[in-house]
Amino acid sequence: MSEKYTVARLTKENEHFEILVKPQKALDYRTGKIAGISEVLVADFIFSDANKGTKVSEEQMRKAFGTTDPLKIADIILKKGTLQLTTEQRHKMIEDKRKQIIDFISRQAVDPKTNLPHPPMRIENAMEQIRYSIDPYKPVEEQAKEIVKLLRPVLPLKIEQISVGVRIPAEYSARAYGAMKSFGTIKKEEWRADGSWYGVIEMPAGSYASFLNKLGDVTKGSGEAKVVT
Repeated sequence: MSEKYTVARLTKENEHFEILVKPQKALDYRTGKIAGISEVLVADFIFSDANKGTKVSEEQMRKAFGTTDPLKIADIILKKGTLQLTTEQRHKMIEDKRKQIIDFISRQAVDPKTNLPHPPMRIENAMEQIRYSIDPYKPVEEQAKEIVKLLRPVLPLKIEQISVGVRIPAEYSARAYGAMKSFGTIKKEEWRADGSWYGVIEMPAGSYASFLNKLGDVTKGSGEAKVVT
């Protein structure tokens, strides 16, 4: 595989379909950063084996995709198929996913002894001990939950949801509402006659400290919060 192009492939109707694409543009297309498929393709051909240059017939394309338009077929292959990554892309995707997983665990899980979140660096160091292979395509939450189970012998962790009662004074209620809601799920809310807002937000226990800091910032220290049962 050249660094100038790579292969995206899809198996459909027991047939293999491949396209040659520009590595970074293909990744940008899959993640929605660019919309033009023509920017991505090295050639407007659909192959059964791109490395050998073996093209599929129009009959095969029509049977599998209902069209012979290579741009429409390439769009399907890129969105639903497998994109072969360059070494540099794969390393970057794995590193980005690792950071997302560490952030997720730090926000969602707490030390059962203190009920406080572990610092990200402590989680990262523990992850190195269990030698978990990060999958660049697998969802963050799914991998994080697997990692938490493996980490427990090395680092005490528990994932727990808490309910927090919040009161926001009238002068900050409209501005603070969106920020507060982003921390979890609002289970109960009440706009009071004086313009203030009261609500109960369910959130990960690990997010509570960050929530208190945010509440203090957006209400200039006048907001109130406490864990409720």
